[in-house]
Amino acid sequence: MDVHDRYCQVAILDDDSNEPEEQRIPTERDELEEFAREHSGAQVAIEATRNYWFVYDSLEPELDVSVANPHETGLIGDQKVKSDRLDAKRLAVLLRVDALATSYIPPDEFREARKLVRRRKALVEDRTSAKNRVRSALADRGVSYDGDLFGQEGREFLADEELPLSEADRRIIEADLAVIETLDEEIGQLQTEIDEIATSWDETQLLMTIPGVGPVLAVTIVAEIGEIERFSSKKQVVSYAGLDPRVRQSGEKETTAAITKEGPPVLRWALGQAVLNVVKYDTALGNFYTRMKSRKQNQKAMVAAMRKLLVWMYAMLSNQEEYDPPKVAAP
Repeated sequence: MDVHDRYCQVAILDDDSNEPEEQRIPTERDELEEFAREHSGAQVAIEATRNYWFVYDSLEPELDVSVANPHETGLIGDQKVKSDRLDAKRLAVLLRVDALATSYIPPDEFREARKLVRRRKALVEDRTSAKNRVRSALADRGVSYDGDLFGQEGREFLADEELPLSEADRRIIEADLAVIETLDEEIGQLQTEIDEIATSWDETQLLMTIPGVGPVLAVTIVAEIGEIERFSSKKQVVSYAGLDPRVRQSGEKETTAAITKEGPPVLRWALGQAVLNVVKYDTALGNFYTRMKSRKQNQKAMVAAMRKLLVWMYAMLSNQEEYDPPKVAAP
């Protein structure tokens, strides 16, 4: 099933046929549920696209749904001929011969938590942009302020009519301050929900024993990793996070390049933020990070520290143990 915003292109193959029965159905819940009932018990493959969760949830009660990883399945970029009908047929064929590279389907609680932390991250970024616009408006007039520009005293400073600001400047600043106030409220509400999750999950409670890892980072990392039992080794979880080096091989020569950056970008963001926090309070990771910076470029040192912290987290979650640097660092 090739999924689009308005419709889904379907190719139906049975065990005896190489030519599929083709259908096009609207991407609407009633239509998808009716299709699922008509083919109850069958297997179906859908591609991990923007709205695939909606389609997955509509089909899953009646069908055995697999979510194809478009990068590994080859549905992105490497096709000379591409169309909805061909994509749907390719998915059907790969599913029938058991050659479909699938994406992980997390439990509902992890899916819902992902929505919350990703939304919070987006709103924080929006708030940062609004604050930068205010600072830029002041800088354009040669105005500076030492302190928290968006705290009580900073707000009083911005309201000073003696500031050399034009009417347009003031309108822009007032508009962005109103945006910041709204975002503060929305972020606060999301933070409350995230805090509740962090206190209710055993996994986040373990990760928060790491100095510098708070509720947001703990929930983000746990939700993005998913069930730790699905990884059989630290190498697998590092690969899932996209922190393993890309290997290039030509004949007998093998070289490594930059990290693959596969897997959830939000997970790598959270690990990077965690490293920046943890190195301030924890000598085990702090000393490692310092050594890496003395030998490598800063970015490479950061990636090495992110990888090490993730491996430690994997050991903690797998063994259900709190943070103990000598223990988690042991091979």
